[in-house]
Amino acid sequence: MKPLSEQIKEKPWKGWILFLFTIVVVFFLGILASSIIERRAEAVFAYTPKVEHGQWEPRNDVWGENFPRQYNRFLQTVDTSFMSKYNGSAERDMLEEDPRLVVLWAGYGFAKEYNQGKGHEHAIDDMRKILRTGAPVDGKSSPMPNTCWTCKSPDVPRKMQEMGVAEFYKGKWETLGPEVVNNIGCVDCHDAQNMNLRISRPALAEAYDRMEIDINTVSHQDMRKLTCAQCHVEYYFKGDGKYLTFPWDNGTSVEAMEVYYDEYKIKDWTHTISKAPMLKAQHPDFELFETGIHAQRGLACADCHMPYLNEGGQKFTDHKIQSPLNNIANTCQVCHREETTELLANVYERQDKIKQNRDKLEELLVRAHVEAGKAWALGANENQMNVILQDIRHAQWRWDYVAASHGGSFHSPIECGRILSTGINIAQEARLKLARVLASFDYNQEVPYPDITTKAKAQKYIGLDIDNMNAQKERFLKEVVPAWDKEAAKREKTYKIKNL
Repeated sequence: MKPLSEQIKEKPWKGWILFLFTIVVVFFLGILASSIIERRAEAVFAYTPKVEHGQWEPRNDVWGENFPRQYNRFLQTVDTSFMSKYNGSAERDMLEEDPRLVVLWAGYGFAKEYNQGKGHEHAIDDMRKILRTGAPVDGKSSPMPNTCWTCKSPDVPRKMQEMGVAEFYKGKWETLGPEVVNNIGCVDCHDAQNMNLRISRPALAEAYDRMEIDINTVSHQDMRKLTCAQCHVEYYFKGDGKYLTFPWDNGTSVEAMEVYYDEYKIKDWTHTISKAPMLKAQHPDFELFETGIHAQRGLACADCHMPYLNEGGQKFTDHKIQSPLNNIANTCQVCHREETTELLANVYERQDKIKQNRDKLEELLVRAHVEAGKAWALGANENQMNVILQDIRHAQWRWDYVAASHGGSFHSPIECGRILSTGINIAQEARLKLARVLASFDYNQEVPYPDITTKAKAQKYIGLDIDNMNAQKERFLKEVVPAWDKEAAKREKTYKIKNL
């Protein structure tokens, strides 16, 4: 083959083609280099701190000065437009949707009001408005302790540093009302010096210490679960000081925690109908997730609820914490290649089947409570009832363990199904024993099932004056809460930040 220079002399048009091709290549290489330089410049700009603040700075907008992308996404957790078949962030009255819950929680605060959890930007407002926290006006106290604030605000680690952890938990809920005003945010999960994930709630670290596990040695991927596990777990308030405690000493399974509670004779309340010593599951999301296939494959909570985003050359975690079903393209379809409709159908199939068993256990538990109430009315004694009441306690613990978990029926459908099936067996055993007790009093007919077809009827059945509670709550929101916010605003003006 002739050299290229000779080919061009013979056919000059080849030279022009080579010249034009070179120009095109150089042009696109220039664009690529410019893009790289621009992205690097954006990276430097994006992560150049604008303000300097302390570790315990509770105001999310101050942290947002340095991390606007994350902060702007976080603000979108105020969105309540998404409603999936069973969960989501929309306004949902769970007692209206399922009035049997009122009877299951008779004598406990959840029978007053229980709503679908919304985004983190609603944490403080929702807690103030919920009937469970009462209406502390005219010297009245809330029925809840200060411990209830623990997972709701970045003001909590600030106050724990000031007061001490044990002192923070003590006292009634309203005593820290003016202090805990900022919604869940940055300091709850991040170290201000380097933005590394951190544990800001001592109960989790204390639980790991008791299990002889050094939480400081876990991987970054594990931290993307454990920062969530600070709050999305089962817990109880220990002793007179209401010290927040995770019942993990025997393990994190439903049975292991049940053994713990039984051993220490812990009860959350006494059921007003059956007189059973009850347990209220909180939201064992982490414990159930750990038994599911996604945890076994190495995923963390953040992989699905806070997926990565790219913006302006920056890769960052999406802080619009939400249901993965509202963002399937960036969550499920990162790993799964099925269409959105098929993935949704897969999720709902699992949830539907767990819901069938959960509903059955609910019905059995309502009947067991009512039948136990009838046995007491006929003259049953403690010797006859104690074993039965323990069965009711254990069966409802299993029901609540699944019902209270957010997404548990998808996170771990096999474990949820197992737990519910054992609950159904225990509830049936309780009812068989109750039938024998009732027969001993010559009562051999079916105990009438109450008319609890609506929330209002169910609450009337267990003796709640909801109208009065709502009126008192409205007064509290109008008279007390504005004073809390005013006091908080005055205090926060004294917080020091440094512009850089």
